[in-house]
Amino acid sequence: MKKVILYTDGACSFNPGPGGWGAVLIFNNIKKEMSGGEPNTTNNRMELLAVIKGLSALKEKCEVHIFSDSAYIVNSFEQNWIKNWVKNDWKNSNKKPVLNKDLWEQLIELTAKHKVVWHKVKGHADNELNNRCDELATTEAKKYLGSEAPR
Repeated sequence: MKKVILYTDGACSFNPGPGGWGAVLIFNNIKKEMSGGEPNTTNNRMELLAVIKGLSALKEKCEVHIFSDSAYIVNSFEQNWIKNWVKNDWKNSNKKPVLNKDLWEQLIELTAKHKVVWHKVKGHADNELNNRCDELATTEAKKYLGSEAPR
C-alpha cells in the first residue's frame, strides 16, 4: 500500500466570510499543492474541505498520514465524536444538530477508503508544511475580499 502524507489547513476572514483551504500531498518525495476557496464560509468548513480535497486527489487505497492543526477535525476522529454523532442521528453532546454534516459525511466516506493516521500539529508554529498550507488557504481567502466583505 502506498504511503502518502497530507498536510491541510483552512482559513476564513471574519468567520463567517471569505475563506480558503490549502493542502499539500507528498508521495515518494513529490509534492502536490492544492487550494481553493469560497466567498462566504467558515473556518471549520475550510478545514474540512482541505482534507476532503486532499483525500479526493488519491486514485487508489493508500496509507495516509494526515497532519492538521484543527483539533475540531482530529478530535472528531481520534475521540470518536463522529461515531457518537452518527449514532445520535447527527446530534452533538448538547443535543444540537452537528454543523457541517454535509462535509462530515463526505469525509467519513473518503477516510473509509484509506488507512488514515491522524496527526495534530501546532498551528502557526515552525512546521514548514503546515505554514505552507496556511499560506495557500489565506491567499485563496484574500481573493474573495472586496466590496462584499464586511467592514
